[in-house]
Amino acid sequence: MGERVVAVYLTFPDEASAERVARVLVEARHAACVNVLPGARSVYRWDGDVHVEAEVVAIAKTTEGRVAALADAVRVEHPFDVPCVVAYPAVGGLESYLEWVRDETRRDEARPDAPAA
Repeated sequence: MGERVVAVYLTFPDEASAERVARVLVEARHAACVNVLPGARSVYRWDGDVHVEAEVVAIAKTTEGRVAALADAVRVEHPFDVPCVVAYPAVGGLESYLEWVRDETRRDEARPDAPAA
């Protein structure tokens, strides 16, 4: 058993921005995988008014130690002023999958399959 795996809940205004940010997160190894789930509706209060908007939900799988870097990357890449970024711990799961998430989110030099320098 290694570092704690977390799922990070994200929302976006459209599929294009969700997929663009998902690619950034995976390429930078901030996340092992990001699921993009279109078709959500959000009801929220903003600037004193209640809004109902179509949104796209994304769920990024990463480790607890990568959440801050992931959140920073989302803040830079996201079109919203205040993007939704909330991490939830994985309290169980298939250990081989959890280990894959850990492996994919390690920096290249710490990865077991990284080429020797």
